[in-house]
Amino acid sequence: MIADGLFERFPCDAVFGMHNHPGVEIGTFLFRRGPFMAASDKVYVHIDGVGGHAARPHLCVDPVVVAASITMALQTIVSRNVDPSQPAVVTVGALQVGETHNVIPSFAKMQLSVRSFNDEIRSVMERRIRELIQSQAESFGAKASVDYVHGPDVVVNTIEETDFAIAVARELVGDEHVNTHADLVMASEDFSFMLQQRPGTYLRLGNGTGKRGCSVHNPLYDFNDENLPIGAAFWARLVERYLAH
Repeated sequence: MIADGLFERFPCDAVFGMHNHPGVEIGTFLFRRGPFMAASDKVYVHIDGVGGHAARPHLCVDPVVVAASITMALQTIVSRNVDPSQPAVVTVGALQVGETHNVIPSFAKMQLSVRSFNDEIRSVMERRIRELIQSQAESFGAKASVDYVHGPDVVVNTIEETDFAIAVARELVGDEHVNTHADLVMASEDFSFMLQQRPGTYLRLGNGTGKRGCSVHNPLYDFNDENLPIGAAFWARLVERYLAH
């Protein structure tokens, strides 16, 4: 773990982290005890077909069709393999195939993002994604390779440290601007590795609504500079209270 060496060099009793949260009013703190942000895995898929002329598709194995079929079939992973009461996401974030209109390409590449909050569901999703991609490719006469990369685990906030941070936030902005039961966040955070080594909490601070409500990976995303004094004041007060308690 990355955090292992870090804590050996810089010993500490607890860890705290923060991220801005688009779509929530500026100055609003979001907390959640226990699981808060999802585990996240990346999947790299390479599909090998047989390329050729667009006018002679019967002599080819079209990876465009294969990739399209896999994309649609992946939409059933969550809806037909995961308990509806459990949050999970499979997103096809990249599909790269072909360069021109009159050539059937020889290969396609795909990249997936897979998110969950439960280790068992995480394993089921990996198994079904691998099976589905292979079977879909084979049904078209193509071949597929899958590189499944496990990313950050679930962010699990400890109760005592979360309650401590909540008290600091209330002291700073008042109870009306502190949400202590925030919704689960399907985004992931490698702060989870630090929380596996030390107790602590990861919180989120409202970035604003309107144009400031766009998600971080949206090209219209605009970090709200008004967050800077609020976040800095929170951290300063958190340190003061923590060292004094």
